[in-house]
Amino acid sequence: MQDPNLAPWGAQDRFQSHFIVRKTGNPLDFTARTVLSTKGHFRFKKVSRVRWNGGKIADALNQDSALNKLISKQTVNDATIFVEPTENEVRIHGKWKNHFDFGITKEMFQIFDKIAEHIKSL
Repeated sequence: MQDPNLAPWGAQDRFQSHFIVRKTGNPLDFTARTVLSTKGHFRFKKVSRVRWNGGKIADALNQDSALNKLISKQTVNDATIFVEPTENEVRIHGKWKNHFDFGITKEMFQIFDKIAEHIKSL
């Protein structure tokens, strides 16, 4: 049966890359997101400080100053990172992007890789 509440705009061109780490445990321990302190306005907004909010993984990520320095060099959209557990794995992802902005830079890959190392070590 077709959905009676069709969206008038059709398919969206929004993409998101997920880095998946196989890990089981208490879901509350593996939940985290960045809380950003910024300077400037609109297009000129820059990340000045990164703090992690969440469970045990957030505490470990807050201790990694090299990781937080790397994140603070990114744009506000790229610096917004989520760590979310599922049944047998933990997902690391950023915000949704359109097809013009979508892509993973070398620096973003390094950031996700360091977060994955922290997840594996817990």
